[in-house]
Amino acid sequence: MSTSKGSARSALGRYGETLAARRLAEAGMTVLERNWRCGRTGEIDIVARDGDVLVVCEVKTRRTGAFEHPMAAVTPDKAQRLRSLAESWLHTHGGAPPGGVRIDLVGVLLPERGAPVVEHARGVA
Repeated sequence: MSTSKGSARSALGRYGETLAARRLAEAGMTVLERNWRCGRTGEIDIVARDGDVLVVCEVKTRRTGAFEHPMAAVTPDKAQRLRSLAESWLHTHGGAPPGGVRIDLVGVLLPERGAPVVEHARGVA
């Protein structure tokens, strides 16, 4: 993979995460953190609070016509990794809130023309 392709993909991902964070805020959620890394385990795209629930949010951004729809991106392995990352986040931030933890997915579809389509699925894993 060439560097320009990698940086284009990371720019696409950052743009999608910005749109996702905006959507979550519009839905009344508070974004606590973006791109939280946990050693080699991985990264949580967005950590948010929805009332007394902690939300770990995976963001997938695709261009229209991409092979896979963004909402198909959370496999059982990915869900397990997200749960593990959520536990790590809670461990370093003082434990679970009263409402527990929810894993959400935000899919961002970028058409060639027109506005991005942002879908938010709650409790995917």
